[in-house]
Amino acid sequence: MSDGPTIYCAEPLQVYLDDAAANKPAPGGGSVSACAGALGAALVSMVCNLTRGREKFAGVEQQIVSLVGESEAARGRLEQLLQEDTTAYNGVITAYKMPKETAEEQAARSQAVQDGLIIAADVPLEICRVAVEVCRLAKVAAGLGNPQAVTDAGIGAILGEAAVVGAALNVRINLGSIKDEAYVTRAAAEIDEILTEAAALRAETLEITLAKL
Repeated sequence: MSDGPTIYCAEPLQVYLDDAAANKPAPGGGSVSACAGALGAALVSMVCNLTRGREKFAGVEQQIVSLVGESEAARGRLEQLLQEDTTAYNGVITAYKMPKETAEEQAARSQAVQDGLIIAADVPLEICRVAVEVCRLAKVAAGLGNPQAVTDAGIGAILGEAAVVGAALNVRINLGSIKDEAYVTRAAAEIDEILTEAAALRAETLEITLAKL
């Protein structure tokens, strides 16, 4: 068995679930948030695939084809981020183990910790960005897609928002230790905007979904 990191997208789902439940730090909340977002994107694709190619929905065929391309791109990116988040904190852990006997060693260690923390915040921030796109796509799918699959679009929006909320928590826990005030201010403002948009999109998508039931 390899000592390298487990490539979860190449393994059975059970492996990922078992590792998420195990007594180790990764995969943790950020990775699981990306997983939720990827599932949301998959449901958007499902709605599209149950819509395109059907004469009844010929009027929206091109929009649906474009939409499925976007949802599959989002799903692929979130699958990558699911993996990236499992290793994002490794740099911080490694930095904390660096020697700190001399002033030079302390300075190098402190810089390495800060660099690692920014990477550890950047990954869930990117999860937020992609997951809110899943919410946008879910709203379009709910409006244009096969009404028999509209609940799948609604669930896609719910999962997209859940991914945003979860990943935002992981951004925030790292921001508390980052000393770069400009980075902290910028990232905090961005996640606030994304959280607001995701909540609105989820509510709007569910309104569309419930109206079609």
